[in-house]
Amino acid sequence: MPTTQELPDCHLLKPPILITPSGPTPHHALSLSNLDDQKFLRFSIKYLYLFRKSVPPESLKASLAKALVDYYPLAGRLRSAGNTDGSGGGGGDVDQRLEVDCNGEGAVFAEASMDITGEEFLELSWWPNRSWRKLLYKVEAHSFLGVPPLIVQVTNLRCGGMILCTAISHCLCDGIGTSQFLHAWAHLTTKPGAPLPVLPFHGRHVLRPRPPPHASSPHPAYTRSLPSRNDKAAPHADVHRYLQSQPLVPVSVTFSPSLILRLKRRCVPSLKCTSFEALAAHTWRSWARSLADPPASAASSLTPLHAVKLLFSVNVRDRVDPKLPHGYYGNGFVLGCAPAAVRDLVGSNLASAVKLVQAAKSRVDGAYVRTTLEVLEDKAAKTDLAASLVISQWANLGLEGIDFGEGRAAFMGPLTSDVYCLFLPVAEEPHAVRVLVSMPECVAEKFELYMKGFAEREEENGNGNGCGGEGDGLCCEDV
Repeated sequence: MPTTQELPDCHLLKPPILITPSGPTPHHALSLSNLDDQKFLRFSIKYLYLFRKSVPPESLKASLAKALVDYYPLAGRLRSAGNTDGSGGGGGDVDQRLEVDCNGEGAVFAEASMDITGEEFLELSWWPNRSWRKLLYKVEAHSFLGVPPLIVQVTNLRCGGMILCTAISHCLCDGIGTSQFLHAWAHLTTKPGAPLPVLPFHGRHVLRPRPPPHASSPHPAYTRSLPSRNDKAAPHADVHRYLQSQPLVPVSVTFSPSLILRLKRRCVPSLKCTSFEALAAHTWRSWARSLADPPASAASSLTPLHAVKLLFSVNVRDRVDPKLPHGYYGNGFVLGCAPAAVRDLVGSNLASAVKLVQAAKSRVDGAYVRTTLEVLEDKAAKTDLAASLVISQWANLGLEGIDFGEGRAAFMGPLTSDVYCLFLPVAEEPHAVRVLVSMPECVAEKFELYMKGFAEREEENGNGNGCGGEGDGLCCEDV
């Protein structure tokens, strides 16, 4: 279970400054695509990197200024479309369509120090807690629009290492775009005069819905209204609201390549699957089982009859026709959606859940993307989080390979843990995946037990390859 040990105080060495592009940049209003402009994405993704050796802040500032020439929207400010007075709008404007005012105002850069070593931090690194937030400068703002798209804090450690934290607006890019930008920044730090290996493409018009929008059928990942209370065959539970009302604790489980292989072997020979498909299905089943089987003293929002969904990001850069331009810098993903009744999800074997994930992935083609864009043209449409586990894939994006000249990070992950589930890379352990999600405190141990239990049960039975077969049901999946 997670440690509650907090980080020591973090001391700002000087007031934060704005890093502006080192060269001229376009000054215009950049419209967001419907994929960018989802309310679901109106937050900043907060990344944390631990490096064993620090890089001089002046070098990081100079290279960031160069990177912002090509990645100039990150130096701009979000605002409501049509609001050109530079104020960014009030809190109510977050319900309107957004755009980026590419004004070159700059990214926030803060320098700090903390009395801790890299090794000491690594001992605490698997379970983020609220004290980690001091590692990223907080911009006080009345609304999301008042927060700059890019905020950076470099914290020097007692051992000579550093923690680099960044907050990047999800409205401007997805995980692929974040990785692309961070690699560009690191590239310019180590090779100041070299051209960027990938130039960003900022035109969001390539994801404009075809006029007039004509999506009329329901989209599985979105809703415009509350589910019907008369749906007795597969009633809905507002799991998201339930989770938000509970004391949450982060649960972190690392799957080595061998453990992932053992998961995949549970589906052969009848079904071949990818590592993501196997791990996503296993995590979804463990999540549903733990929420549907709480301690007697705790309430739960799930019963065997409830319908639940797995939502996960699917990169569509190569799934649309024509393909998105190389270096496309925006949100280039849609949500794959796999639905199931709780009793069917946990009462069948892993292969059955994997088939649901595969079916959800296969549905994401050009037509699916166009339908998504059309559905999102209606600003009343919102992501259906009521009974959903949302998985965001950070592994296999190259995020762990960032090198500013003093070696790759010894650790990378999010600054905070949330009810959204993250598949994270494991620094210095290629092909391993760390699953991080916050769960209600009353079921956290059970969720962790279900996540780990398949391997422990196999070891007890002396069967490292799993029991296999389509009919194993709960006999070996249960702990």
